[in-house]
Amino acid sequence: MNSHLHFSRRQFLKTSLAGAAGVSLMPTIIPSSVLGADAPSNKIQIGQIGCGRIANEMDMPGILKHDIARVVAVCDLDSKRLGLAKARVEKHYAGKTGSPTALVVRAFGDYRELLKDHQIDAVAISTPDHWHSEPVIAAALAGKDIYVQKPLSMTLVEGREVSDIVSRKQRAFQIGSQQRSDSPWPQFRRACELVRNGRIGKVHTVQVGLPTDPSGGSTKEDPVPANLNYAMWLGWTPKAPYNEDRVHPQKDFSRPGWLRIDSYCLGMITGWGSHHMDIAHWGMDTELTGPIEADGHAEFPKSGLWNVHGPYHIEMKYANGATVIIDNKFENGVRFEGSEGWVFVSRGSAKATASDPATGKSKAFAASSPTIMKSEIGPNEIHLHASSDHHLDWLNSIRTRQRAATTPEIAHRSTSACEIAWITMKLGRKVRWDPVKEVFLNDDQANAMRSRPQRAPYGTERALKKI
Repeated sequence: MNSHLHFSRRQFLKTSLAGAAGVSLMPTIIPSSVLGADAPSNKIQIGQIGCGRIANEMDMPGILKHDIARVVAVCDLDSKRLGLAKARVEKHYAGKTGSPTALVVRAFGDYRELLKDHQIDAVAISTPDHWHSEPVIAAALAGKDIYVQKPLSMTLVEGREVSDIVSRKQRAFQIGSQQRSDSPWPQFRRACELVRNGRIGKVHTVQVGLPTDPSGGSTKEDPVPANLNYAMWLGWTPKAPYNEDRVHPQKDFSRPGWLRIDSYCLGMITGWGSHHMDIAHWGMDTELTGPIEADGHAEFPKSGLWNVHGPYHIEMKYANGATVIIDNKFENGVRFEGSEGWVFVSRGSAKATASDPATGKSKAFAASSPTIMKSEIGPNEIHLHASSDHHLDWLNSIRTRQRAATTPEIAHRSTSACEIAWITMKLGRKVRWDPVKEVFLNDDQANAMRSRPQRAPYGTERALKKI
């Protein structure tokens, strides 16, 4: 490798990220003439952390298709999945070059070892939800740029820690809120621009429809597969006996059981909720704040391994006067209701991955009148961040040091609204929230749920001790 070229690339990627969270800047790719020839050393070097369902169906394909980056390392606690990911990436680059030795992908069983590799510029984190916050913080401290799947955190305190440290370290950041990018769902930005520019008048209600997950799951203890580092997979969560229904399938990449256990995931309230609440915030212009009050209830399974919520109803009030209502009976999507009409937006029948639940049969985009649907956004009106491709938007941000479609604070606020909803569902009563101080008002019980005990040697608390 030409050390001079690599030094120049590394120095460039370490420059500060331009643009505050509230400023939308259109990134452009720096011409190859600036960075030199089309050599691998001049491409963004990516490490893929987590090689399961989302990585295989979304994040690895999303990065591999862009030639300004190279996936040079993979990491997973399951050596079987790790081997498949390594082979897949090497095959991809061999096919592009015609050389079977085009790239030898480094493989790691521990993300902390991957982060020590100074040749890696950025990481894509596609792990289970309870393994999001800690590697994001560790990556920021290691000077890596970060793409992470949603939700950002498992707790309110974790989310604040992540937003603060990633912003302080000025890392290029993107969370997997793909509904902000025009491919494959341009209707979300269009709907939010209509709402932000007053086409439906003053917004008073936002309906958010989300699915539910089934109860069940075997509680029988199984032997831990030799290919799985189960002790580390549990991370900071409580010790628990191994069961395939607790972790992920060993034979395929179908929907894993951990999505239905609240030690590792809060359920659909964050699973789909962090997508749709992000859109609700985008349309209401509340991306950097949160609700001031929440009241909800839900049904929770009484037997079986899978214990995330079933049917639910939540109402959250915002300081702008709007009320967000989240209910599994609503059509999956987001409906903005204003004084002069309404706009509904969803993915239609599209799925992000093959094993995702159905999203409904409604139109992907609808409004109360054809006039709203046909309305043009003028040059002097609000134009939201335009991103044709979510992964490319992140890669462009790495190169230009301008913000991507999402920021750490935006990601935290969309996730934290869902976590507040989860807390009110668990309590089954109203809570009042201070979105500035990020505490519940006069409510010790609710405030105790802002964080969880973190079992050594893992967790964000220990990662932050390195500062």
